[in-house]
Amino acid sequence: MKSDIAEAFSQIVKEKNIDKDELTMMVENIILLMIKKKYGTTDNFDIFVHLDKGEIEIYQNKTIVEHVQDENLEINLEAAQAFEPDLEIGDEFVEIVDPASFGRRLIISAKQNLNQKLRDLEKESIFEEYKNRIGEIIMGDIRQINRDEIYVNVDRAEMVLPKEEQIHNERYHRGEHIRAVIKEVIRTNRGPEIVISRANPMFLLRLFELEVPEIYDGIIEVKAIAREPGERTKIAVYSNDARIDAVGACVGMKGIRIQSIVKELNNEKIDIINWNAEPEIFIARALSPAKSSRVIINEENKTATVVLPNDQISLAIGRGGQNRRLASRLTTYEIETVKESDYLKIDAEDEQEDQDLNKLEGISKSIIKKLLSAGFETLAEIKSAGEKGLLEVPGIGEKTAQKILELVDNTEELEERE
Repeated sequence: MKSDIAEAFSQIVKEKNIDKDELTMMVENIILLMIKKKYGTTDNFDIFVHLDKGEIEIYQNKTIVEHVQDENLEINLEAAQAFEPDLEIGDEFVEIVDPASFGRRLIISAKQNLNQKLRDLEKESIFEEYKNRIGEIIMGDIRQINRDEIYVNVDRAEMVLPKEEQIHNERYHRGEHIRAVIKEVIRTNRGPEIVISRANPMFLLRLFELEVPEIYDGIIEVKAIAREPGERTKIAVYSNDARIDAVGACVGMKGIRIQSIVKELNNEKIDIINWNAEPEIFIARALSPAKSSRVIINEENKTATVVLPNDQISLAIGRGGQNRRLASRLTTYEIETVKESDYLKIDAEDEQEDQDLNKLEGISKSIIKKLLSAGFETLAEIKSAGEKGLLEVPGIGEKTAQKILELVDNTEELEERE
């Protein structure tokens, strides 16, 4: 039976891309709710919903009695026989209920109820779909630009590009196409919030996978990324095939692959570096384009001192310290850059200090190290400190202090004779 309520439901269904069986059950539950509101019970009702045809059939089961006490459950014999003459007292009678009999107000309420349930179902469907697509690049149209965020339409979903996930020197315009990576999907009271990003390193990685088939196929691995969006990025790559040059593959013939990525990122500068398991080699490469002379690693503190020619030091540090900062993040070592001239000077001073204290024959290397750590660099400083001063050095007792002072005197006498 065609009716206003059936037409209303079928129209809503046509506009939604949701499983038919699930929708049918939803409509049935809403009609049962309408029946409950009108009749007080649903126990003696049967419902058949045909959404494709836009038809809803409602049947009310009644018992034939001589005197009706409850019109919702009973019907008298005369009224029943008007439809089927062979019926008798005690038989079951099935009465067809016209959906229009529910009244306009109840039908509008049911339609609103269905709309709300469909919206909730659609939100849940979107959440389930996009939570499994985190890390995927999407393309959408900018719908709205606010101070702190941009709203982007992608298919049937609305996504948000927060301020902190934008490339700071880009300018966005309503209606233009935009690419970004799905960063996270958050369940909120208003429905799923799909957060996208152009600033996240994941976006850069996905762009490389699109442009460099060897990365997508796993022949080339991206080992690390350090990025300051819109400014500069360092990316460390490694080839699992000795025949393939990782950096060359990422750059592409005549730079076509890297140029495509740079263009997408608003001319962000990208340094591609060959990864190496040896920290000294990797750190030296990470500071490119600067050429280092020596790298000294302290594994315990995860620090590295990089010695560079004087004319390379500013290149290694970069504008505002950016090159060194990105190299530190890429390698996970705190990098200190030192001019070669300064390093040679410090090295010569240290060597001189060691030579001076090494004149004390008969004292172990560990004691000499303790003296150096305490700030004693010359024999004269030790003599000036005396026994009292030496006893303040951790690990040096009275006998050792006396021995040191005795050796200092002997050494000085020996030098005077010579």
